[in-house]
Amino acid sequence: MRPLLLSILLGLVLASCGERFDTDQQRLCRQAIPAVNAPGSTIAIERIGEGPRPAMLRIVYVAGSEGGPARRRTIDCLFAGEGQGMQRGALIGIANDGQPMSDASFYLLRRFYLEDRAEPPPDPGALSTGSVPQLPHGLAYGLQQGLSALPSAAIYALLACAYALIYGLTGRIILSFGEFAALGALSAVIGAALLVSFSASTPATGLVCAFAVAILVCALHGFAMGRFVLRPLARAPGQQVLIATIGLAIALSEYLRLSQGPELRWLPPVLNEPWAVARAGDFIVAVTPLALAVAAAGFAATTGLLLLIGRSAYGRAWRAVADDARTAALFGIDARAVHDKALILACAASGMAGVIVTAVYGGMGFAGGFALGLKALVGAILGGIGSPAGAALGGLCIALFEVLWSSLMPLDQRDIAVYALLALVLILRPGGFFGDGTLAPRHV
Repeated sequence: MRPLLLSILLGLVLASCGERFDTDQQRLCRQAIPAVNAPGSTIAIERIGEGPRPAMLRIVYVAGSEGGPARRRTIDCLFAGEGQGMQRGALIGIANDGQPMSDASFYLLRRFYLEDRAEPPPDPGALSTGSVPQLPHGLAYGLQQGLSALPSAAIYALLACAYALIYGLTGRIILSFGEFAALGALSAVIGAALLVSFSASTPATGLVCAFAVAILVCALHGFAMGRFVLRPLARAPGQQVLIATIGLAIALSEYLRLSQGPELRWLPPVLNEPWAVARAGDFIVAVTPLALAVAAAGFAATTGLLLLIGRSAYGRAWRAVADDARTAALFGIDARAVHDKALILACAASGMAGVIVTAVYGGMGFAGGFALGLKALVGAILGGIGSPAGAALGGLCIALFEVLWSSLMPLDQRDIAVYALLALVLILRPGGFFGDGTLAPRHV
């Protein structure tokens, strides 16, 4: 009798838990299962119910691989609760067999697996495709991958320019621009929330406000970093500056964790209705207006930075200090002022990169800037970290390399391939492909 009662109670609990999660949330959690198992595994779901925490969905399943024993496993999907406003119902974390997935792994899973594969392919009848051109399948697939890579290319180009703006002057690498991108991502969420609180929110004004707040916040923090951290170390050995910037990156990450908490902050999708661009049979090449808008903003900002360095009075001063700071001082150029402005521009560009991450991919954790900044640094070195134009091209190359690898090779090996590419280029062409990447320190 007692086992029967326990079974009935368990069934009632599971039934009540199932009502807390809608079908989209259950589907999203189910579609994350293949990504955390070996390729080719057979999946059999046993039950779906509430996890060990509120707003957490647990799926118990059996995973078996060819030639190996079947294992009973669990996946826990954490969704934002009812009290989090714009974040309500969003997937904010995953735990596999009780082990929480790191922010970086969750970001990659959400960006490059769930977004690209979880959703079913567009219904040919759902999009207006009457006037789009017909393309061969290979060309259509390549075009789709290129369009999907546009936001990533803009992000890497902005961050790579940020590295080059400082390295070109001082010969030193500031390892905290990824954290400034995370700061820009949080600032974008705050800016959008402020706009919503004043009941003046539209998709266009939300994006403008997000960019404005992120640029302002990151520029102010960059100015403070220059005055209180980098300026006292202007003539210190390179090792001291490197250690100081690593400490600053850790401090910024903790600052963000205390500001936003350990939970990821997401923005709801806007301007996310796909536009059909081309088709190949039933395969439709589509792009969203939001992705095009923020990618265009990122490329415009990168182009503006390059034109500023190449054709303005400040650009001439920047190039003079980069060539020889002491000789430039003899001609009345204030090297410190040039460096301060370059740092503000670099931090503002990093903040814009964070806004693009938030707008396109939904959000960015407090620790998500490390991997992003590191790969942008790889791009800057590949292109020539001493030249902003070369660094921007290197960032574009990293985005192109990632999309090619993701299209043709196993996704979980992509980051290893990016860092292996860096090692190969440093061996064969230490100066980078497009500019001067010589690691020679300069003093301002």
